[in-house]
Amino acid sequence: MFQPPRTINIPGNALRSFDIGYAQDGVYALADRSNHGVDLIDTRTLQFLGRIPGFAGPVGAGQGGPNGVVMINGTRLWAGDGGSLVRVADMRSRRIVATVATGGSKQVDELAYDPRDHLVIAANNADDPPFLSFISSRAPYRVRARLRLPQATGGLEQPLWDPRTGMVYVAVPELDGVAARGGIAVIDPRSARLTGVHDLARCMPGGLALGPGGKLLVGCSDDAVAAGFKAVSLLLDPVSGKILRTFHQVGGSDEVWFDSASGDFMLAAVANPGGPVLGVIDARRPHWVENIPSGRHAHSVAADPGNGRAFVPVAAGDKTCPRGCVEVFKLKN
Repeated sequence: MFQPPRTINIPGNALRSFDIGYAQDGVYALADRSNHGVDLIDTRTLQFLGRIPGFAGPVGAGQGGPNGVVMINGTRLWAGDGGSLVRVADMRSRRIVATVATGGSKQVDELAYDPRDHLVIAANNADDPPFLSFISSRAPYRVRARLRLPQATGGLEQPLWDPRTGMVYVAVPELDGVAARGGIAVIDPRSARLTGVHDLARCMPGGLALGPGGKLLVGCSDDAVAAGFKAVSLLLDPVSGKILRTFHQVGGSDEVWFDSASGDFMLAAVANPGGPVLGVIDARRPHWVENIPSGRHAHSVAADPGNGRAFVPVAAGDKTCPRGCVEVFKLKN
């Protein structure tokens, strides 16, 4: 069971537009489009540390940013931005130190990090066709390869690197123009080659997280709920594509996360029936644990592996934080 959440206020403009969160090495990072930057919060003291500025902000037509975020070794932060750009920032100075153009015309959305091959995988979700870029994580950060996915007619969502298989998995909400047919693309990052697709019916997958034993949690998205599909979450064997378990208690999620401190999957179930919740699934057994009410547009979640605190941003206009805030959840001892 989780304690009642604490809240952290975000300075600057009211928090109306935001995207993905990421937590590592005592820092929580939030893609804060309302303030044209990435917010940094100390996960131990819960103090606002500062902001990395210089992003597009809440621009429409697939050009906003920041979007997806990853941190590498506690020193570099990478974030997708408008204009088909990826920004690389220094965590200490909180300044953008490099910009990588991926060659598209729309924003770069979600990111993944492959430490084995020293790659950041970036998804241009809004280009037609959508594509992935495989960027060296070492300066001067060159794009090594691109992979276009014309069958992904509804864009691309979360990419994720798997240390057990060495493969990259990418959530594909829609395949070949059929809303009820989505899947998980399986990609070899060394060759930038598509090796297969695990079909998923009536799910429109969004967030992905790897748990114990390499099992993959798939968050069937808020778009799936909007399309009239049931709000569910899936546990998948990423090698065979077999669905191991369907969780009917929580769904309509965007970002999902595995918290190694508690051993739980956490789901930012923004379109869960009855209102947005932080869904909790015990990843070890596995079974659903609880849904905790979150707040307005609460579609992202990240937890610090060092202390198990989960960070869930809530948009302005919520009754608990009218200007928007970050809710912090902690498992009861």
